Amino acid sequence: MNIRLRPTMLSDLDFVISVEQDQANLPFITPWERPQHEGAIRFPDFRHFIVETGAGNERVGFVILQGCRNPHRSVELKRLVLTPEDQGHGLGRACVRLLAQMAFRDLGAHRFWLDVKSLNDRALALYRSEGFVEEGRLRESVRTAEGWDSLIVMSLLEPEHAALQRAREQGAA
Repeated sequence: MNIRLRPTMLSDLDFVISVEQDQANLPFITPWERPQHEGAIRFPDFRHFIVETGAGNERVGFVILQGCRNPHRSVELKRLVLTPEDQGHGLGRACVRLLAQMAFRDLGAHRFWLDVKSLNDRALALYRSEGFVEEGRLRESVRTAEGWDSLIVMSLLEPEHAALQRAREQGAA
C-alpha cells in the first residue's frame, strides 16, 4: 500500500474539517474546532499529517500524534480519519503501521497508545490485529446523539512492536 504522510499546512484545514465533519465519520470521533487543529500544527508536542496516496498524492485523510515530547516516551495516536470513500481498502492499516514505526523509531516511544469508541467495531478490529492490547475502559465517558459511549484505551509497547516487525519480516522472507 503506497501511502505518504506529509505535515499538515494551514491551507489543508478546510479538507481536515470536512473529513472530520463527514456524517459517516462523526459517530466515531469527537471533532475539533479549527483553532485546535491550528494548535496541533504549531505545537511541537503534536504531529499533524495529511495522508496521501497514489501517483498524484491525493489527500485521503489525516492523522494526529500527541505526546511527541513526552518524557515518559508515551506517544498517543490522537486521531486517524480517512474519507469515507477511502475506507476499507487497507489505508487505515498502512497508516497504523507507518505511525507505529514513526512512534518507536523516530520519536523514541516506549508506548504507543490510543482510545477508541466502543461502538467503532472496524477500528477496534484493526487495532487488535495490529497488536494493540486493551488496557481498560472509560465507561460512558463520551456523549453521543443516542446517549453515551465508552472509550477503550489500547496500547502497543516497543518490545511488542519489535516482535511483530520480526514476525512480518520472517513471514515475507
